[in-house]
Amino acid sequence: MREVINVDGKKVLVRDDIFTWSNLISLTRVLVALPIVYLHYENHKEINYLILGLIFYGGISDYLDGLVARMRDEISELGKILDPVADKIMAFVLFFYTVWLGWIPLWFFVIGIARDVLIMMGSWYIKRERGKVAMSTMSGKVSVNVLALYWLSVFFFPEQASIHIVLMMASLVVMVISFIDYFYRYKLILEGAEYN
Repeated sequence: MREVINVDGKKVLVRDDIFTWSNLISLTRVLVALPIVYLHYENHKEINYLILGLIFYGGISDYLDGLVARMRDEISELGKILDPVADKIMAFVLFFYTVWLGWIPLWFFVIGIARDVLIMMGSWYIKRERGKVAMSTMSGKVSVNVLALYWLSVFFFPEQASIHIVLMMASLVVMVISFIDYFYRYKLILEGAEYN
């Protein structure tokens, strides 16, 4: 257990615990994506209550894991990895499925994957150089939420093309902003700034 100061000035206690409620919640988020795809496809691309429930759990668990980690003082090194990786895996599966259905353009999916790969490579490099993973940024969380809105609009209202275009453009903007934010944050860390 150690106390450090974040690059944005916030003091956070980061533990080395593995088995925490927040980590379990993050892990379960990964497990809902494939059943959503399978059930939707098997149900002739119709949405039922089970699919709705799984999508709701996937969304709420992204808030719940962080809330539980803060309330129970369970912010951990593993959690800093597991939470964003769970987001990325769930997003990858759901976006891949909607690209396969022809509802989301392939180029958008490729841009999102390239961005995530670059951020993860930067995170890996920081872990190698400084010995620990940097926490996600708020702009990264905003990006995940705007992407989720875009995906939800496509999944639930596939005929609403004008709304999809607006949300897709908004997603591209926040992805670029968050990428720049991550780049700047990583630069500060590699120059010696403290972080959680």
